[in-house]
Amino acid sequence: MAILSFDLGGTKLAIAIFDAHGNCLLKQQQPLAGSRGISVSQLMADHIRQFLATDRFVIDVIGVAVPGMYDAKSGTVWAPNIDGWTAYPLMAELQLVAGHIPIVIDNDRACCILGETWKGSATGCKDAIFLTIGTGIGAGIMVDGHVLRGVNQTAGAIGWMALNDKFEDLYERYGCFEAYGSGDGMARLVQKRIAEQPGYNGILDKSEVLTASDVFAAALKEDALAIQVVAICIGLWGRAAANLVSLLNPDQIIFGGGVFGPGVDYIPAIKKEADRWAQPLGTAHVQFKASALAGDACLYGAARSAALFYQQNNHDYA
Repeated sequence: MAILSFDLGGTKLAIAIFDAHGNCLLKQQQPLAGSRGISVSQLMADHIRQFLATDRFVIDVIGVAVPGMYDAKSGTVWAPNIDGWTAYPLMAELQLVAGHIPIVIDNDRACCILGETWKGSATGCKDAIFLTIGTGIGAGIMVDGHVLRGVNQTAGAIGWMALNDKFEDLYERYGCFEAYGSGDGMARLVQKRIAEQPGYNGILDKSEVLTASDVFAAALKEDALAIQVVAICIGLWGRAAANLVSLLNPDQIIFGGGVFGPGVDYIPAIKKEADRWAQPLGTAHVQFKASALAGDACLYGAARSAALFYQQNNHDYA
């Protein structure tokens, strides 16, 4: 059995082939390079054609992770980071190329937790959360072995988690947590603090686009503003994790995304902050871990979602 897996992001497309046991047989990545609308789906369709035309792998099922929401009833995708994808008919376009080979599309949050519980830090765990902190923030939530989805597939959109008392207009676009707790949010917080502290002339006061890595690097060099911003974010991450622990009582919370990454060394500090706020019995049990699959969690999860579908519909699955 061979599974063709796609992880579609806002800036790149990752492609992999897995066997039934979760072994990655091939992996490649391609930048989207400003692709939009139909050109993105055509890129995916081209890869499907290439793999179906080769004798190297016999593709049995295709899994796709998308950066947004997938409506299984209509086969459409809402992906705000891809221009033109508000109700995009991705399933129909890909199925035209795939023919009889089944395609399973899922959102990236669900795929991350499926991948991590299949072959990552939470292998075999039935109650776990994958906290993705990168350009945005989301959570893949597994409860009693099932991915939590919600009535319209928005469960886990925790960038909108309310963590502050005072509402800011910025929250209407990003949500309270994501506004300053994401990778881009850390850069926004730096700029906000510089505006509030006009005397600052440290290493983060530059014209280039700031990243979370810049902030972490500056904190290691003992830049006062960077240390302040990292401390604020640890508070946000810790309180958000505490709310998840108290509400869902997971066995593990896995930290992934572009921020973790360079932010993995702060996971113990995040756990310490969460312990202050969370339900005591829940936080005494839960483990905080870094993703073992790092940037490949979505790829593994898309493959896992496809494999489960194939298993449910084919008795000869092995």
